[in-house]
Amino acid sequence: MPGRQPFNRSRYLNQWVREGTCLTASEERFDGFVREASPQLLRAAWLLVGDWPAAEDLVQTAFEKTWPRWGRLADDKQRLAYLHRVVTNAFLRGQRRKWMGEIASGDLPHRAAVDEADALVLRTSVLAAVRGLPPRQRAVIALRYLADLTEAQTAAAMRCSTGTVKGYSARALAALRADPAVAELFAEESKP
Repeated sequence: MPGRQPFNRSRYLNQWVREGTCLTASEERFDGFVREASPQLLRAAWLLVGDWPAAEDLVQTAFEKTWPRWGRLADDKQRLAYLHRVVTNAFLRGQRRKWMGEIASGDLPHRAAVDEADALVLRTSVLAAVRGLPPRQRAVIALRYLADLTEAQTAAAMRCSTGTVKGYSARALAALRADPAVAELFAEESKP
């Protein structure tokens, strides 16, 4: 139509803010849910990518993709499962088109205290072993053992069957047991 102004989203939103209706009840519930679920999702995302800034980006992407579907998810349990699925899918999508360029770091490595050297070596070896797993096995390990999801919840997050989750988990744990740096952990675990 000639003479008609295009829709100006920022002007529309500013009008609502001026009128005092900044957040709806649904937006406030979403905000509270984000604050409650973020630490757990961030830990799971960190195990997937091994980098805090990348994990934060992954979690932010998950929340961005969840917001449009927020009203369709019945309860917090479904929302959390959906978020885990989005985090996992975003990670796997990123693995398919991974950029192998330079990664800038703002922090210089610090020397570990003498009494923490063993823990640091162990953590580094476990992280290296987990990073050596294929992406879907790594996702199962992150969701099952770090995010503490059940097999059914993990299967829902990864959009696969529980049998597939069990298979990935068994292969991932076998690969971790076979890794010499991590094998001693499993040996200590089986001792009475």
